[in-house]
Amino acid sequence: MNKRNTQQRRHLIVSQLQQQGELSVEQLAERFQTSEVTIRKDLTVLEQAGLLLRRYGGAVPVPQDFIADSSFEKVSKRKLAIAKAAADLIKDHYRIIIDSGRTTAALLPELAGKQGLVVMTNSLGIANALRELENEPTLLMTGGSWDPQSEAFQGQLAEQVLRAYDFDQLFIGADGIDLTRGTTTYNELYSLSRVMAECAREVIVMLESDKLGRKIHNLELPWSMIKVLISDDGLSDDAAARITEQGVKVIRVNA
Repeated sequence: MNKRNTQQRRHLIVSQLQQQGELSVEQLAERFQTSEVTIRKDLTVLEQAGLLLRRYGGAVPVPQDFIADSSFEKVSKRKLAIAKAAADLIKDHYRIIIDSGRTTAALLPELAGKQGLVVMTNSLGIANALRELENEPTLLMTGGSWDPQSEAFQGQLAEQVLRAYDFDQLFIGADGIDLTRGTTTYNELYSLSRVMAECAREVIVMLESDKLGRKIHNLELPWSMIKVLISDDGLSDDAAARITEQGVKVIRVNA
């Protein structure tokens, strides 16, 4: 399928949903003369971008109270802008790890144009979304023990699986930034993050600027393990300079 045709179809799906309120996969497949599998992939990508909500057998528009909520819109735009900048760092045929989290999940629609990726994740949600991409990457799962707090697999088995591979990049979020130490987390089960970082040649942290200043005692990744930090333009010049002094490349996106 031509990439331009794919984007046009997805634009029309959003437009028609706004006009009609709800459409089924079957209706959309018939309207665009394509398979239901392709339509489901379209809906997954569009939902990840915050443009619609999936419902059983179809989709509905994003509720107006979500759209009217400026804080929701601002957060969504920040995540999408950060994700786009992160995707620009990924080359075709790269082997990457995507850690669980809402900010890292925003990266998934941006992978649709990448060829030959191998993606490891500890998140069932991310794994399912990857399977819906038109250019479906080779998917690897860590396995391990399910942690309901992080909604991801953790533990020694997951660490052993990761150590059996090597990767070009790790994409990971964080609950906070400590300008002196590194990224921080509320989750006590953070040893898997360290193993992920050890298995990747580049560690890219995707993090919204409002995480700065949170008082969290768990150090997830020290600055020495991080190659790039991608944040939004809310990250101050002073904070960016202090992180850069730690040997980390800082990318700030407009959002």
